[in-house]
Amino acid sequence: MAQPTEIERLPVPPRPGQARPAARQPGEARPAARASERRAELASFLRSRRERVSPEDVGMPPGPRRRTPGLRREEVAQLSGVGVTWYTWLEQGRPINASTQVLDAVARTLRLDGAEREHLFRLADVPRPATAVDEWPTVTQDLRVIMEGLDPLPASLVTARSDVLAWNGPYAAMFPDIVNAPVPERNSMWFMFTAPPDRNPIVNLDEQAPEGVAVFRYRYSQHLGEPEWLDFIHRLCAASPLFARLWATQNVAPPRPCEKRFQFPGIGPLTTRATHLDVAALPGLRLLVYTPVDDTSRDRLARLHARATATGGCSQD
Repeated sequence: MAQPTEIERLPVPPRPGQARPAARQPGEARPAARASERRAELASFLRSRRERVSPEDVGMPPGPRRRTPGLRREEVAQLSGVGVTWYTWLEQGRPINASTQVLDAVARTLRLDGAEREHLFRLADVPRPATAVDEWPTVTQDLRVIMEGLDPLPASLVTARSDVLAWNGPYAAMFPDIVNAPVPERNSMWFMFTAPPDRNPIVNLDEQAPEGVAVFRYRYSQHLGEPEWLDFIHRLCAASPLFARLWATQNVAPPRPCEKRFQFPGIGPLTTRATHLDVAALPGLRLLVYTPVDDTSRDRLARLHARATATGGCSQD
C-alpha cells in the first residue's frame, strides 16, 4: 500500500484585493480551532483504541516487557501497511491527509466496530466509506413493533439514500410498486422519478420533485464520494431527465415536514403530511410517517388499506 506523505497546507492570509472570509458570529469557533480540536480528538481516540489491542489479538508474539498496554505505534503501522512516521503524525494529531484505504487498514488493525470506524472517518475529516447492501442497518423487532403500531398511519423505515427497508400495511397499500420491487429498486426516490404516470399516485409531483431532490442533495453532502451514492445518482440521472435537470440546479434544503397529495383509482384524492423521524441508534435510518390532513383523507386511506388487504395486495416485508 502506498504511503501517504502529503501534508495539508495551513490557511494563508488573503492577498491584496482578495475578498476576506465572512465575519464570524459571536461565539462561533474559528475553522482552524475546530480543525485543531478535531485532530486532538482523533489523537486521543487512536491512542485509546491502540492500547486496548494486545499483540496476541492480532497474531503477534508478546515480545519483551512493554511499558504501555496494547500495541506500539510501529506495530500498528506495520500491520496497516503504512509508514511509522505517517502513523505517528496521525496519532499526534498533525494536519496530514489520509485516504479511505489507509483509514480502513488502520480500522481493521485496531479492530474497530462499525460505530468506531465511522467515528474515525469523521475525526479524520474523510468522507465515510460506502456501506454495502449486506451491511445495511438491521431492522430490530422493537422498530418493527413501533412501525406496525402506527397503523392506520402509513410508515416505513428508510435509509439516508431513500432505500426502503421495512414498512407496515398502510404503506404497502399506498406504494405496492415500491414494496414489491427488486431490492436494488426498492427506493422511494427511484420510484418518484421512474414510475410510469399511470403507476405514480403522487399528484403534486411538480412541487414534490424539486423539494425531494434538494433534500436528497442535503443528505448526499454527508456521503460525498461514496461509490454507492455516486452510482445511484448516475443511474437515476440516466433514467430520469427530470431528476437530472433538478440535480443540476445544485439546490439544497434540510428535511422538513411537507404535504403530499395522492390520487388512487377507485378511491379518489387524499392529502398527507410526511414526517421524518431519525433513529438515533442507527445513524442514517429514519422512520417516515404519513399523516392524513383531514377526515376525508383519513377515510380514503382506510378504504385503500382495506381494499389492498382484501385483495392480498398489502404484503409486509
